[in-house]
Amino acid sequence: MLKLAVLASGRGSNFQAIIDAKNKGALNVDIVCLLTDNPNAYAITRATDNNISHIYINPRDYATRDDFFRAVADELSARLTELIALAGFMRIVTRPLIEAFPMRILNIHPALLPSFKGLHAQRQAIEAGVKVSGCTVHFVDEGMDTGPIIVQAPVPVSSDDNEETLSEKILRSEHVIYPYAIRLFAEGRLQVHNGIVSIKPAGGEGNVEL
Repeated sequence: MLKLAVLASGRGSNFQAIIDAKNKGALNVDIVCLLTDNPNAYAITRATDNNISHIYINPRDYATRDDFFRAVADELSARLTELIALAGFMRIVTRPLIEAFPMRILNIHPALLPSFKGLHAQRQAIEAGVKVSGCTVHFVDEGMDTGPIIVQAPVPVSSDDNEETLSEKILRSEHVIYPYAIRLFAEGRLQVHNGIVSIKPAGGEGNVEL
């Protein structure tokens, strides 16, 4: 069973979607911990309600971001973590964590990458006047929302949508595709070659960077 750690800074709705998928039997993972940089994150309540251990690491205790992420990597390695899911973790991951877990960190972004990277992606989509936005699960690299794309879901943008309404529509799709992407990884069905992810049929060997 894949050992999964979830990193969240806020309400943790994607964390809850992962928990729900596991509880329904749709996701065969062991959620080893929630790690947060916010002692008041509602995600902690979700962890407690589901008997999942949580770790709070205060970034202010470290001189640099790299030092902070080195501590994060040490905590997760000690729990034999095999995959990390960023679920509203409001810090840009730096090299110490990426090098400790290469191609083993996933993130979900509320846009169809490579469009609308960074913060306020939904607002960017509204301001650009696009008719279709969506969400993307991708592997994390050292760039800003630049890692290999695993799965995406389109979401139509209505003429009366604003940032809030579009965010809610996209979030519903996030809750579907994030557990799905984690399941693909857990089943060994993801293969990365030259920055492009292919999804292998069930039972295939995957999760290899060539």
